[in-house]
Amino acid sequence: MTATEAPVDTSPKALRKLLKEHFGFRKFRPGQLEAVQAAMDQRDTLIIMPTGSGKSLCFQFPALELPGTTIVVSPLIALMKDQVDSLREKGIPAVVVNSTLPAADRPQVFADILAEKYDFVYTTPEQLARPDLRELLANLLVDLFVVDEAHCVSQWGHDFRPDYLALGQAIEAIRERPPVLALTATATEDVVEDILTRLGIPDADVVHTGFYRPNLTLVVRHAEGDAAKRAVLLDLLRETDGTGIVYAATVKAADELAAFLADWGIPVAAYHGRMTPKKRADAQDRFMAGGVKAMVATNAFGLGIDKPDIRFVVHYHLPGTVEAFYQEFGRAGRDGEPATGVLLYDPADQKLQRFFGGGRYPEEADLVNAYHAVGRLADNPDPPTLAEVLAISPVPKARLKVCLDLLAVRGVLRPEPGGRYRVVRRGLDRDQIAREGRAYRDRADRDATKLAQLVEYAEGRRCRWQHVLGYFGDDSLPGGRCGHCDEC
Repeated sequence: MTATEAPVDTSPKALRKLLKEHFGFRKFRPGQLEAVQAAMDQRDTLIIMPTGSGKSLCFQFPALELPGTTIVVSPLIALMKDQVDSLREKGIPAVVVNSTLPAADRPQVFADILAEKYDFVYTTPEQLARPDLRELLANLLVDLFVVDEAHCVSQWGHDFRPDYLALGQAIEAIRERPPVLALTATATEDVVEDILTRLGIPDADVVHTGFYRPNLTLVVRHAEGDAAKRAVLLDLLRETDGTGIVYAATVKAADELAAFLADWGIPVAAYHGRMTPKKRADAQDRFMAGGVKAMVATNAFGLGIDKPDIRFVVHYHLPGTVEAFYQEFGRAGRDGEPATGVLLYDPADQKLQRFFGGGRYPEEADLVNAYHAVGRLADNPDPPTLAEVLAISPVPKARLKVCLDLLAVRGVLRPEPGGRYRVVRRGLDRDQIAREGRAYRDRADRDATKLAQLVEYAEGRRCRWQHVLGYFGDDSLPGGRCGHCDEC
């Protein structure tokens, strides 16, 4: 099929027939038909659907009918592998271009992509900043440009990632600008506006199916101090059937909780970013196979995990935002069967989140030092890496990364391939750099407000689901009470 051929019939009847042929389903889930029609009619679209509601079909379906190649951008390497493996099992040619692709294989893979041997190319924002991939896109017929986890592009989202800032430029670099499909499970009104602006799709259709999931029961258990919380957690795991996730806020807490539960005979595995890749993979394999009662993890675990029968998610510590909380407890019950999201609430946990928040907003002196360190290396053949900047900067590594990302958000620096930073606005003085930092401070105020809203959820006595839905501006709950929480 070529771009000049007659368009595919996008009537509901015709699309349902194709749905049966491609995926074996007789009907679309809520929102899928509207999303598929928008993509096949070449309209930019933002899709907001809860976890487990079938977002991937919204771009996989039209991609099979449109000419050219579909580019799928995601930060989740594990999810890419799962989806590419699944497509290949169905006989659909797909490939991954990310850090797992050996350098020696890159030229041949790129040649095959240009020869249109793949229907799907999965990649990361970091890869799209590389000149070789940009050049490939400039010579490729792209039918859809898909941005998964689209909230990552927004500085007001709960999981902002600076590498997403370059996606608008990557879209414009494509030979013939394709329609853009952006997908997320969590987005407030200001995040939606930011996504549309930063991706350059201000007039996009918005398909929003709401946030309510009636198969999930929400519960808050009050327990002050680790001894009380551990006792409640132990009882929960003994009383609850199936497999689940226990989220802890720190690596230390995850390790200690895993050891505690194992001592009481509860089969668990730990997972966090300081474990070796092999240990993380082994723990994930045990969890996926149902070999443990629970994965005790930091928020490094869960994104892209394709396990639909998770029966419970327990938050041992208070998360920082309602968005993060919703996304994490939403990993339970993706199969539509009953599941539970439990928050163990200790008011003292607010101090931990405030500590994390303090590290996100650097002091003026740190910003100035970071900027001047990059500037001193700006005339090198290549822009400096974080390690190179660190070698001549007095700012500690963790704070330096925050400074560089903040300056990138403000357009002072630009992230480059290989974790490098290029100075875009040279010659700024101390006052000018300080102003950039102050302009970012309103995010700190928003973070404080978001934490307060989650505290209100934990301490309040109204319907839990009504509180969550109200945060997202969703008034779809019939009668204002869910019947699926401890307060109802």
